[in-house]
Amino acid sequence: MLLCLTANHRNASFDILEKLSVGAPSAAGDLVAGTTAVSGAVVLATCNRFEAYLEVDEPEASADSSAVDATVDAMSAASGVSAAELRDSVTVITGDAVVEHLFSVSAGLESVVIGEDEISGQVRRALEQARAAGTTSSGLEQLFQRASTTSRTVKTTTAVGTAGRSLVRLALELASSRVTDWSQARVLMIGTGSYAGASHAALRDRGADDITVYSPSGRAAKFALSRGIRPTTDLAAAIAAADVIVSCTIVEGHILTAELLAGSQRTLVIDLGLPRNVDPAVAELEGIELLDLETISLHAPLEELNATTEARSVVGQAAAAFAAAEAEQSLAPAVVALRRHIFDLLDAEIDRARGRGDSSPQTEAALRHLASVLLHTPSVRAREHARVGEAQAFTDGLAALFGIDAGTTATVVSLDAIAGERQGLA
Repeated sequence: MLLCLTANHRNASFDILEKLSVGAPSAAGDLVAGTTAVSGAVVLATCNRFEAYLEVDEPEASADSSAVDATVDAMSAASGVSAAELRDSVTVITGDAVVEHLFSVSAGLESVVIGEDEISGQVRRALEQARAAGTTSSGLEQLFQRASTTSRTVKTTTAVGTAGRSLVRLALELASSRVTDWSQARVLMIGTGSYAGASHAALRDRGADDITVYSPSGRAAKFALSRGIRPTTDLAAAIAAADVIVSCTIVEGHILTAELLAGSQRTLVIDLGLPRNVDPAVAELEGIELLDLETISLHAPLEELNATTEARSVVGQAAAAFAAAEAEQSLAPAVVALRRHIFDLLDAEIDRARGRGDSSPQTEAALRHLASVLLHTPSVRAREHARVGEAQAFTDGLAALFGIDAGTTATVVSLDAIAGERQGLA
């Protein structure tokens, strides 16, 4: 069964994510080696996201399972984040929901900037690191490889890759009716994440070069150094000096309040925050004009607003197809057991016929063909039952009719291979 422990910009602090990004990946080896509950682990850790994908030997694993406990303990020891704090910061996803979650993450649909390109490469490298460490498994290999394929499909068939950054550009286009000369505008940026990077690039394209950056997480100096702009730690003073404020952080709560902006003159505030960075009451202040994502989205082209919906549809279809294929594979041992049972009976009858001297090669071939034809319908029914989540009904039927315990058959033969074999005997 698949499990995922996820902490990201929506449910964990930057400090926790930073510690996990440094220490957690190295813990996968100890996790797989140290517990029988986890047969494979792939860890994805970035500055905004921590994901531990596990293949576990518990058929009904949950947030309270031993595999989750072992993972929390291993990641805690490697990162320095207390086990209690880590458990409070992670969400546990189980079963087929893990598939859709990873596909969505890899396609950039769970990122701060929707559709970002960087995450798909990070997902691919996480699998490569797990391979090098010997912690991956066949189930996780298939899952991550299909995630990469789905990410490419989303990128080539939808406009989601440009939708997030398009909102930044659209915000500045709307702002340009209020800003007559961007080269003379004093701009304050609040935030240093992906949206801030996109905002800075769009501001530069419009000619803005008097830019100051403030970071609630204290990363302004690093962000500013790499872009040739000014950092500040005095938010109130920076607000008072700004003509345009672009806020784009992921912190909880309002960074810009009516109290902070009271007394500002002719200031344009652009709120790109997720969630809102600016108290809506700011719009009631004299001399302040507020553009937020809701307002900006009203002016967005329809295809850009639909891009995320289209991308999620692609992800959902890919996840459903993957889950169906996995379900079919789970019944392959049962079909193999049935075939073995039937052909063992057939071989026994042919041997008896040979002993009586009433068998010929043509008769034997005809009987084997007949057995193969008779097995075709059960093979098809196995696929159908698997796809609708009724695999147990099929195996129960085998036990009731033939006394076959499919659980005792160890095989990796797929239903497609079985179908191919049947065609070859026809």
